[in-house]
Amino acid sequence: MASEKILEQKKALVDGLADKFGRAVSGVLVKYQGITVDEDTQMRKELREAGVEYSVVKNTLIGFACDKVGYGEMKQYLEGMNAIAVSYDDPIAPAKILKKYADKIETFELRAGFIDGAVVDVKTVQELADIPPKEVLIGRFLGSITGPIRGLAVGLQAIVDKNGEAPAAEAAAE
Repeated sequence: MASEKILEQKKALVDGLADKFGRAVSGVLVKYQGITVDEDTQMRKELREAGVEYSVVKNTLIGFACDKVGYGEMKQYLEGMNAIAVSYDDPIAPAKILKKYADKIETFELRAGFIDGAVVDVKTVQELADIPPKEVLIGRFLGSITGPIRGLAVGLQAIVDKNGEAPAAEAAAE
């Protein structure tokens, strides 16, 4: 039987994980297998730079933490070697970075995740990863709202070019 000291340490780990999950805007569970040391080092660096916490944790501890925060559905994915990545700011960053490595490494795969307090399947995690960066979305939005204005300006200029001077300009000249 496990000693009291070890049980207290495990309880503290579960409480810490549950706190992380509760504060995070998103998290992604991955099958942590077949990744080389170099790839793992590079991936962890990218995750750190994006403000994502990444750790390899025993499945039972992840399961207990999931139960504590209401992510019990995620326990069905806790088989084999798993790691969890959580983000407190950018809900898409963990999915985007981990998907890049899952696409390169055959045995490293996305399993599931959580976002906005709900557990999501691997398909949803992949869709999140495919969302363009914020800057691209802003550019697309601005392009879509300036397009009609530009069309109006071109149309008005064509009328002016066809009729010569604008009527307001003729009245001001007289």
